[in-house]
Amino acid sequence: MNDRYSRQELFRPIGREGQEKIRQKSVLIVGAGALGAASAESLTRAGVKRIVLIDRDYVDWTNLQRQQLYTENDAKQQLPKVIAAKNQLTQINSEVEIQAHVMDMGIEEAEELIEGIDLIIDATDNFETRLLINDLSQKYQVPWIYGACVGSYGISYTIIPGQGPCLNCLLDKIPANGQTCDTAGIIAPAVQMVTAYQTAEALKILVENFEAVRKKIVTFDLWTNQHVQLGMGKAKKDDCPSCGTHQTYPYLQKHSEMKTAVLCGRDTVQIRPSSNREIDLEQLEQSLVSHGKVRRNPYLLEIESDNHRLVLFKDGRALVHGTKSTAEAKSIYYKFIG
Repeated sequence: MNDRYSRQELFRPIGREGQEKIRQKSVLIVGAGALGAASAESLTRAGVKRIVLIDRDYVDWTNLQRQQLYTENDAKQQLPKVIAAKNQLTQINSEVEIQAHVMDMGIEEAEELIEGIDLIIDATDNFETRLLINDLSQKYQVPWIYGACVGSYGISYTIIPGQGPCLNCLLDKIPANGQTCDTAGIIAPAVQMVTAYQTAEALKILVENFEAVRKKIVTFDLWTNQHVQLGMGKAKKDDCPSCGTHQTYPYLQKHSEMKTAVLCGRDTVQIRPSSNREIDLEQLEQSLVSHGKVRRNPYLLEIESDNHRLVLFKDGRALVHGTKSTAEAKSIYYKFIG
């Protein structure tokens, strides 16, 4: 056991001193899907003190193609992802404390989970949660690493509070019409590439080598052999409500949360995003046409899939028919809208 981290310690930028720092650090991973599972495994093997995992979903057969911690038995049992992940991670490294939370992370949960955390890794599937993470990071001065992938494309960006722009600086509004893994598919190498970028940045932060942290957004497409890095220094906004001179942390305010309501007697959940999202219904129709029965008029789009019916309005508001579960309704919404 004394030699467990010897190869990592032989890497000079880490060394024994860096390894001791890693062993004292706690990481919050939001999402336990493809990116979250891979990051959790890498950091467990690296020997962090504690990993806090949060995810609302369970293991499905479609996950097994790319979500490396999970097995056929997990899918048969429909185990919550964080439980299945914890089972595997404790077998990989019993020295690491794994805390598993089966839940959807809202504002209250985020404020509770951040205590004692040294780094946040984004492994989510929607920008509502990412902007919540961004404000959480800024408020509590905890670095976070953004990551996303779909198809053969991936993106990653590291945000250190007080240094450079935050995610809110880079977005005028929450983006809509983005492709998702459920609509565009995904190949495992794209996941592995984003994970490599995220966990490399994580190690730099955990050993407190902030000078080595990448200052640029990196994007790639493995199928078309494209790789781009973009400097973001000039994107920082002094009036940004998340990281500017007068911080209000808008995505940690109750009014910013996605609103859900079960409609009485209709087996339907209404979803209202935190801010109006102008939806291009025609463009969305084109991306969804192969995933269910789609109908559109000038005011709304409807898609039927897997015993559910999603009706989406131009302002981003939606009705999810066929369920009374707000958690299930949100999952369906994110599946198609991102």
